[in-house]
Amino acid sequence: MRFANALIFFVLGIAVMTSPHEALAKNDKAITLTPIGRYSAGSGGTRSEIAAYDPATRRVFAINLALLRVDVLDISDPATPVLEFMIPLAGAPNSVAIRDGVVAVAIENAVKTSPGFVQFFTTSGLLLSVVTVGALPDMITFTPNGKYVLVANEGEPNSYNQLTSVDPEGSVSIIDMTVGAANLTQGDVRTATFNNDMPKTNPSSIRNYGPNATLAQDLEPEYIAVSHDSKTGWVTLQENNAIAILDIEKGAFTRLVGLGFKNHSLPGNGLDASDSEISSEPRRGTNNIANWPVFGMYLPDAIDSYHVGGATYLVLANEGDTRNYLGFSEEIPVGDSGYVLDPAVFPNASTLKLEPNLGRLTVTNMLGAKEIDSDAQFERIFVPGARSFSIRTAAGELVFDSGDDFEKIIEARALAIFNSNGTPASFDTRSDNKGPEPEAIVIGKAFGRTYAFIGLERAGGIMIYDISDPFAPFFIDYVSTSPVDIAPEGLVFIKEDDSPNGKALLVLSHEVSNTTTIFEINKK
Repeated sequence: MRFANALIFFVLGIAVMTSPHEALAKNDKAITLTPIGRYSAGSGGTRSEIAAYDPATRRVFAINLALLRVDVLDISDPATPVLEFMIPLAGAPNSVAIRDGVVAVAIENAVKTSPGFVQFFTTSGLLLSVVTVGALPDMITFTPNGKYVLVANEGEPNSYNQLTSVDPEGSVSIIDMTVGAANLTQGDVRTATFNNDMPKTNPSSIRNYGPNATLAQDLEPEYIAVSHDSKTGWVTLQENNAIAILDIEKGAFTRLVGLGFKNHSLPGNGLDASDSEISSEPRRGTNNIANWPVFGMYLPDAIDSYHVGGATYLVLANEGDTRNYLGFSEEIPVGDSGYVLDPAVFPNASTLKLEPNLGRLTVTNMLGAKEIDSDAQFERIFVPGARSFSIRTAAGELVFDSGDDFEKIIEARALAIFNSNGTPASFDTRSDNKGPEPEAIVIGKAFGRTYAFIGLERAGGIMIYDISDPFAPFFIDYVSTSPVDIAPEGLVFIKEDDSPNGKALLVLSHEVSNTTTIFEINKK
């Protein structure tokens, strides 16, 4: 055990793993992740969600949504992070990024369907400028060369099919930083938008389904990864099961890529589909990872990229998300009487609809019907999320997926929080709805290897994979500090050269526990 800030850090339920990926891990490639410091932002609303690190000042800038500010933490000693000062904001922050002494904060409008804005500050908190961007700016990042700031404007609707419904277009704002943050004007902001004529790859798996929505309104940018040469951006369109490829210099999207579907009936792609395997104890079932005749919609949240062997690869956290608004909801359990399985495809429909089987599994009613005939019966079952992380080429082609690793690893190593909300009391309650829910992802290089760190929003903790070879990643470790830290939302990797203690660090922001936790990375 390690002590810091008078708090005891611990890892839940470590046990021997039998994953084939883990069997490949060698001692000279393994790393350890040890929690060494934690800052608590208090209780009441979301106070720790996304953070950024400034190596020059050795500070972590963490957005505090509930209090409309940025909390600036001094981590000169990573074991004792200290709140140094706060930066008040003009609205609710969704994301923060830092480069060369400039802090950029994406802020949504009080009316979320109206244009948002970006505030630029010095690292000491002095306001430099403000520019307007698209509706609901959800993620912000600098390009590696520092020339541009990119903002993913999600453009969520406020409702559907109502007299007051507004569905703004999704977009990416491109802010030219060459004039300097203090001199920015609205003329330095371009907007990349979507249109029906865009080239598409695998279009049948791109979900365009919002009632009365155009393609531009329906696509909702979530997260952005940028190529090492700062020329290309890849934007996750989570609800749409797609990514968009952005030419940054031209300020235009060049292609939409549908991500396909994951076949959960194949070996290695199992899932626990029910939270009530013991029907006499609803929502207190047992873990039962198995193959089922369902298809997972990848619906990724966070994305990162890396360059290896002369090629760029994308790494995605396949969380899953659905639309549930006033006037429209796509979620439905398989067992619902309104969700009718085609008996020609599912002769065992009545068995599948039992609660210990698929009866309680949350699926979408917007996909899977009318694939074979014109009636409303469902010939395929589609579930939100893939409960995994994936690696894809720069063109979006799938080269690796972690399959059912996450559920099997937690089952073996931390059974008490299997498919939970991060606490033993909620054991198995998420099996029927996206399972461990991988949401955050970041890539880091340490000791000559490249690693992916994946944060699990529901179960909590971090999955670590060696992805040095994008075609043959392997599992390294699972580290959890639940229930002290619940719901990791954002990850920041700090390389050795930038670290205040000379060790590679990982900073996790937890949106439920409101904690910012610092992990030290060492070679095993």
